[in-house]
Amino acid sequence: MTLTAFLAAAASPVAAAPTRLDPIQLFLDADIVVQIVIIGLLLASIWTWAIIIGFTLRMGRTRRHARKFEDDFWSNSDVDSVMDSRRTKENPSARVAAAGISEYRRSHKKGLRDREAARARVAQAMEGQVAVESDTLADRLNFLATTGSVAPFVGLFGTVWGIMNSFFQIGLQQNSSLAVVAPGIAEALFATAVGLFAAIPAVIAYNRLSNTVNGFEARLTRFADRVHSQISREMEGA
Repeated sequence: MTLTAFLAAAASPVAAAPTRLDPIQLFLDADIVVQIVIIGLLLASIWTWAIIIGFTLRMGRTRRHARKFEDDFWSNSDVDSVMDSRRTKENPSARVAAAGISEYRRSHKKGLRDREAARARVAQAMEGQVAVESDTLADRLNFLATTGSVAPFVGLFGTVWGIMNSFFQIGLQQNSSLAVVAPGIAEALFATAVGLFAAIPAVIAYNRLSNTVNGFEARLTRFADRVHSQISREMEGA
């Protein structure tokens, strides 16, 4: 090496090695297939959090409306004034009560020739409505269950693809040094990390929110039982 070349090499700035992981740079350096996998997992994670926040707000509002309706229902002797169309449309408890009262009135209009059959129809109408309300509340939770179970495998697919790409680079460059293999492996493992990032909140939220739905279903069932008891007493006096 000549003196001029030595001085030029000494004067040139040495690129500083990264001191921490840069997720954005890992994403930009990744293979197009791994990038697609990561984008899909990030979108699933965003939708998961949207469902969690939306469901939590909706459930809190639904509980307040149900509690208010049930208090008014038991404290007011005029059922028709409580069962207005707007409340029945927006309130699960109101719809459950409306199903039982509607069935009772249809049976009463035809004459209560068989009170036990009428009681059974009223109970069945309210039980069916409770099931409908629970299914409606839990509808979007299926996405959380799907994300929680599928996202790790989607991330694993990105990992396998990235490792395959690393082996391809080894064969292409005829070099098995860590400098050749490490970038591809880092990109691959990043896909797995994103998959877990999407899956873990989805699993936790699904279990927690499912318990919330089950608890609200039990509350509706207890309310339906009380309404059924009240209707049965009215049938006895009819």
